[in-house]
Amino acid sequence: MYEYLAIPIAYFIGSIPFAIVVSKLFGLKDPRQYGSGNPGATNVLRSGNKVAAALTFIGDAAKGAIAILLTLEIFPHISATIIALVAVAAFLGHLFSPFLNFEGGKGVATSFGIFLALDLNFALILLSIWILVVVLFRVSALAAVITALAAPFIYLFIHMSSYIVWPIFAAILVMASLLLYKHKSNIDKLINKKN
Repeated sequence: MYEYLAIPIAYFIGSIPFAIVVSKLFGLKDPRQYGSGNPGATNVLRSGNKVAAALTFIGDAAKGAIAILLTLEIFPHISATIIALVAVAAFLGHLFSPFLNFEGGKGVATSFGIFLALDLNFALILLSIWILVVVLFRVSALAAVITALAAPFIYLFIHMSSYIVWPIFAAILVMASLLLYKHKSNIDKLINKKN
């Protein structure tokens, strides 16, 4: 019964807007007021402050991981279904933060933190894909889109010889879909540029 409380708590943890917090600590402009307007690490990097961008990424990833790890620490026998709901709740908190009038970031760092806590090998494979695309094409949005599209298939591939946790797979599908939705403007730009 009490384990269901982890879901709103995860949402609250995920909603902490580290891009805004870090920018204020460094005396930087609100990242919603320049560049892409996105309160995330990539946009903070456009301020020219690499340390602030790195701290934003770490903070956004950490909150995703903490939401999962804290739940597992308090409720070690929790069901996979509730853990999947906790993962999605933390992700939704980042995308639709009550501290930002229910707006938020695009979810790349937060999803990475969530996946690190859920499945280390899966997270590292996704990170490798993201890095490879960035190195080849120098476009972080393209890397995010390709990684999101690949994520569900990679999870199935690495677990098909052992055991697929279907609630976790469902959570990955939901998060990948939401990440793609939040990158809609980036996808439009990539398509228009190609045409």
